[in-house]
Amino acid sequence: MAREKGIKAVARNKKALHDYNIGDRVEAGIVLTGTEVKSLRAGRATLTDAFATVDDGEVWLRNANIPEYEFGTFHNHAAKRNRKLLLHRSQIHKLERELGDTGRTLVPLSIYFSDGFAKVELAVGTGKKEWDKRQTIAARDMQRDVEREMADRRRRHGR
Repeated sequence: MAREKGIKAVARNKKALHDYNIGDRVEAGIVLTGTEVKSLRAGRATLTDAFATVDDGEVWLRNANIPEYEFGTFHNHAAKRNRKLLLHRSQIHKLERELGDTGRTLVPLSIYFSDGFAKVELAVGTGKKEWDKRQTIAARDMQRDVEREMADRRRRHGR
């Protein structure tokens, strides 16, 4: 069977974009078992409470929920096990430096397949305060109102 091409999204962490100011993003491979890959290909994964850590020069994805494969046998995987992420040593050192500042965390934004390989998009995030979240929502609503008004004007003037 030929390897699939392109990008196929599996899971997105929308809550992370709401709760964190997102900084640098990096793509990492994931070490998975066979039943985990099958479960991901079926589109079953949750990143809601997931985070990543750097321990002893290795990056680990923690708390990501990849449910057991429904047609698996007794060799099925644990749903919330820690999964090793594959990055170059220079990328790991850069992440360690950025995470050294207080209030920063490594947040998984999405899991997807890129040319048949499972990947995780990670970002260094700084937690938002409650008023930051309200400002973000207000700015988004204001932008939506402006776009709606512009569309109405274009429709009225025939452009």
